[in-house]
Amino acid sequence: MARSLLLRTALWAAALAAGVPSAHAALDIGDPVPKFTATAALGGKTFRYSLAEALAKGPVVLYFFPAADSNDCSIEAHAFAEAVDQFAALGASVIGVSADDIDTLSKFSVKSCQSRFPVASDQGKTVIQGFDALMQTRPDFANRLSYVIATDGKVAYYYQNLNPDKHVERMLNAVRALPKTTAAK
Repeated sequence: MARSLLLRTALWAAALAAGVPSAHAALDIGDPVPKFTATAALGGKTFRYSLAEALAKGPVVLYFFPAADSNDCSIEAHAFAEAVDQFAALGASVIGVSADDIDTLSKFSVKSCQSRFPVASDQGKTVIQGFDALMQTRPDFANRLSYVIATDGKVAYYYQNLNPDKHVERMLNAVRALPKTTAAK
């Protein structure tokens, strides 16, 4: 399973390097996700975020965004911050990921995320590429792509749209739709 994901990621990276567009824009429902650790910020303080540790506590809403402090990314972060209690009531946590540096994200975690959920830095874009979240038209940035990851480490739902308006609503609905044994441990 992990081997096929690594092979698919390697093929995708080779195609990207050759200028061939990706055949798929996201990991599909049921696909195992790559586990990662990354430097993250919450309330301006940095720490090591572990997806595996977060999944041990419940489902994870992982959303990728292009650039901290851009208008649409700030709108989206604010919307996720406003909905954190709803996600928590369903047993889920939220993490945002971008290619921004950790200093930028530390400020963003206070200002736009309102110190309600962490944002992780992926300057090397290994996490972004592993989740097929690299923006094809601007490869220095992550695409606006959101996932619900079930506690078994597989994609339960995803939504990709550069418009930030529907991501929170769709992620909440997807978490609500998780089987009860998956939704909360």
